[in-house]
Amino acid sequence: MVDHVNRVREINAYDVPGLHIIEQEIQVPLDHRKPDHETISVFARTLKSIQAKDEQRPFILYLQGGPGFECQRPTRRGGWMDRALDEFHVILIDQRGTGRSSPVCHRTLLAQGDASQQAQYLTHFRADSIVADCEVIRKAIIGEDTKWSILGQSFGGFCALTYLSYAPDGLESALFTGGLPPLDGHPDKVYQATYDRVLERDRRYFERYPDDRKLIERITKVIEDNPVELPSGTRLSRRLLQHLGIGLGRHDGSESLHYLLNQALVSGPNGPELAYRFLWALDSQISFNTNPIYAILHEAIYCQMNASRWSAERIKSQRPEYQSDEFVFTGEMVYPWMFEDMNQLKPLANVAQILADKTDWPSLYSPDVLAQNKVPCAALVYDEDMYVERAFSSQTAQSVRGMRVWVTNQYEHNGLRQAGPSILSRLLDLARGEE
Repeated sequence: MVDHVNRVREINAYDVPGLHIIEQEIQVPLDHRKPDHETISVFARTLKSIQAKDEQRPFILYLQGGPGFECQRPTRRGGWMDRALDEFHVILIDQRGTGRSSPVCHRTLLAQGDASQQAQYLTHFRADSIVADCEVIRKAIIGEDTKWSILGQSFGGFCALTYLSYAPDGLESALFTGGLPPLDGHPDKVYQATYDRVLERDRRYFERYPDDRKLIERITKVIEDNPVELPSGTRLSRRLLQHLGIGLGRHDGSESLHYLLNQALVSGPNGPELAYRFLWALDSQISFNTNPIYAILHEAIYCQMNASRWSAERIKSQRPEYQSDEFVFTGEMVYPWMFEDMNQLKPLANVAQILADKTDWPSLYSPDVLAQNKVPCAALVYDEDMYVERAFSSQTAQSVRGMRVWVTNQYEHNGLRQAGPSILSRLLDLARGEE
């Protein structure tokens, strides 16, 4: 029998306004099929209301978006956690490879050997491994026989669906916000749908800010006349500017992008130049250099017994909108050129290609188990979601027995950040059959 308790090491405990926080490190197998082989660490924070830190309460685990991003760092009680802490203790984890968990970057991957060995190592960083980590954490922190609830945002919802498929006995309830993926099919169908969404957001953006089209062309001309690098060393290009469309699916995405572009140009001694504050701000929005799992595995999160083969790039080449000279934004897509232009991704180009060609990715969901689901669950599906296609989410919801669904265009994909307490309250009511 596995001794889960001894896998945990408490690192720190402290208070911030409204919260008592316990930080812990948990040892988990790299490959859960080989529990006695190599281990890595996963970092967790348990958050308790100051007033209830000594109370016995149920736990809720938050699974954040991604893939490849660390969890939020709470500085005070607020947002969706404010509502959660009314009745739960909250657990946040840095999913494997991120944040204070055993990190993944090109330097740490060198320790794994050549590109083929590095790629094999990275096959253990998808939703199936994350869920297996969560089961170790659940048993270690709250007890072998104690269930918890889960709240999955975006990619965290993908993980939650894997949880429902392969470890439902650990769950009291499962909540989803903008995170019901298609159960099967090729990544191509995902990008065919999401390009439609992106192009609609592109149309709306330039309808709202028509002068920004000319502004972008001026910025592009400066780049073409004098090659520019961002502070990280990433090459600035027209296609990188297109990638700024990734934020257009958030509630404040259009305004944030407009303000960013309008600080781009300054008058230098030889004419227009790009302002350093623009370059710095642009660099900070490109997370691939600091969170390489996102770039390497982004398409793989959809793969089940098939290869992505740079799906977003192939589908883009079929869209006439991207073949014209008119500037058009892209969205939450990853392209092979990023492994040529971004300094921290360049050493991972061969690894990324190996994973793009991988055909034997295991299944992430069990339709048979989901069809017999007994875990109370509820999902918020955003009607115009730019990142997770509503039609696929609705199909998946119909495939999960007992799933209660709330479809709305009131919020964008980051609605949980925008209106967390009210969203979480309604999802809890739905899952409990109280609405």
